[in-house]
Amino acid sequence: MNLAELTTRMHAIRDHNDWRKFHSPKNLAMAASVEMAELVEIFQWLTEQQSRQLPAGQLAHAGQEVGDIVLYLILLCAELGLDMEHVVRAKLADNENRFLGAAHHE
Repeated sequence: MNLAELTTRMHAIRDHNDWRKFHSPKNLAMAASVEMAELVEIFQWLTEQQSRQLPAGQLAHAGQEVGDIVLYLILLCAELGLDMEHVVRAKLADNENRFLGAAHHE
């Protein structure tokens, strides 16, 4: 995934539609949260097994919502001046240290 390319393409959409005034960090975080709620709604009331075997239409819908969430997070990182790859890799390393401990370092 080329984050710089995705950011440029999202900024082109933003600028074409004059949405920059709406793309504050607060609004982008809220928008990502709304999209996350839409993803959660797909799984509401499903059993654990059903959630692992979504019908094709629901699976496609879940993919659309995941895409929305990631794109809003890319825009949020750009607005905050965060390097998404760096923060994700740093968080992954932190999780490895916390949850794999010494086993990871052997």
